[in-house]
Amino acid sequence: MPLRRCGLAVLAIVLAASASAQVGPDPQPPPISTAASPVLELRLNDGSVIYGRVEQETAERLVFRTITGGLVEVTRAQIISIAPARGRVVEGQFWRADPNATRLFFAPTGRSLEKGTGYIGVFEILLPFVQVGVTDRLTVGAGTPLVFFGDESGRPVWVTPKYQVYRGDRTSAAVGVMHFFVVGESSRVGLAYTVATTGTEDSAVSVGAGWAYARYREDDSSGCPVRPPGSPGPPIPCTPERSTEVAGSPVLMVGGERRLSRHVKLITENYGFEDGGVVSIGVRFLGERLSADLGVFAPITGEDTFVLLPIVNFVWTFGR
Repeated sequence: MPLRRCGLAVLAIVLAASASAQVGPDPQPPPISTAASPVLELRLNDGSVIYGRVEQETAERLVFRTITGGLVEVTRAQIISIAPARGRVVEGQFWRADPNATRLFFAPTGRSLEKGTGYIGVFEILLPFVQVGVTDRLTVGAGTPLVFFGDESGRPVWVTPKYQVYRGDRTSAAVGVMHFFVVGESSRVGLAYTVATTGTEDSAVSVGAGWAYARYREDDSSGCPVRPPGSPGPPIPCTPERSTEVAGSPVLMVGGERRLSRHVKLITENYGFEDGGVVSIGVRFLGERLSADLGVFAPITGEDTFVLLPIVNFVWTFGR
């Protein structure tokens, strides 16, 4: 079935960034060469976080050259941790990698969580979820509404397994399922998809295609005989027939992300359905482990009405 409408694709763009710590500049401080060695993240027990590389070290002390060329000398007792930093140096400032680069607003990208890492978040304030890296390619997740007005036995739940089938320097691809069901009922809806992402964590395009499916089973007692009112005798036994409806349709997703600064990324995520679509745009505010998405989306229905709805997501990552 041809799609009548496709969502918009990527917008691009960039903001400015906060600086990393620096201490005591050299008389002629050469900047860090990221090609010569990876940038390290040095954490001290006073709360300082310094980016650079090790210049000298002994059993008791360490001399650290910052990304701006300054030298910092610390004792081993002051060091909490030192490890490769995830991110890049931009004009003497360190930009941390997006802590939640495996998804756009709602849709997954072709990237995968590392084994033992994951995130906990809330979509639209009321929809909590968790996603965990089982291996470096396989992730699983689940969620359920925070507030649900109904019988607990009928609580809706969704599960989101995803497997990365390809990982290259700039391009990655994954397949997965977003499966929704209601506890205690036989209704099943969801989306089986494949998605590819090309670019960097700061600037990339994601394109996905999927099949939305739905299966409903309902009681149908319309064919049961009914004893006329006042007639003697026990009730006429009847087993209601079960009616099943299976529906499905193609879905196309085109999205993009563009880093604006150390702490801000622009995101767009758009869908085309059989008879409509959805377009969206907004920003992600990036912290060390916490990210927040703020944006708007608009359904495209072919009617004259145009509605803007908010996007409000919060995500906290854990693990390495």
